[in-house]
Amino acid sequence: MSIVVPSLDFPASQTLDHESALHEAIREDIISGRLPANARLVVADLAERHGTSTNPVREALQQLRGEGFVVMVPNRGARVRPIDEDFIRDIYEIEVLIEPALTRWFVGIATDADIAALEALHAEMLDLNYSDPVRHGWLDTQFHHTMYERHYNRHAVGLWWKHREILRAIGRRHQTSRGRQAAVMREHGEVLEAIKAHDEHAAAAIVARHVEGSGRHIIEQMRAARRASPKEGMV
Repeated sequence: MSIVVPSLDFPASQTLDHESALHEAIREDIISGRLPANARLVVADLAERHGTSTNPVREALQQLRGEGFVVMVPNRGARVRPIDEDFIRDIYEIEVLIEPALTRWFVGIATDADIAALEALHAEMLDLNYSDPVRHGWLDTQFHHTMYERHYNRHAVGLWWKHREILRAIGRRHQTSRGRQAAVMREHGEVLEAIKAHDEHAAAAIVARHVEGSGRHIIEQMRAARRASPKEGMV
């Protein structure tokens, strides 16, 4: 399955067509647990639930399969893949290998215009200071997209984008701690300085730490939510 890395124009990305909205809705149901782990995904039932025909549902399930949210079981159809700590760990461990490699290559070809673009994105994130999570998420993604989008290995870039979208979707379910917010801003600044110094090894090491920190933070937030759930049920 080929993966297309889309344009990241903002806010045009907020205007979703029907198929994209359906994909987002089913994915949100999976992440939130409204469609529980290992639940069978019946195309006709989903079409009725979302007021659409069966073809868009089939297309959405294929896209979700490509993202890892849905598994196709022989003779049993489509089922929800458990969104657990192992799922997140597997993704960020792969990204710890991919993103530093993409970063090292970028340092070697970065232009003054690239650096100016990264500086502008970083400055806006600092000014925003997480006050608008949607805008921050776009800026954060664009920061990395600026570094990776021209890499010759389109499969690696596509895999980064796929994993980025998965982690961003799951991350929206959890609050980013103040400590992690500060770490993200600090690490963006550090990688920017390493790029300006043409230090590919330092830039790659910072990005590896950045990716691992983000993955571990999501797992920590998932554990915290799980611990809080029984208490909430007693209220």
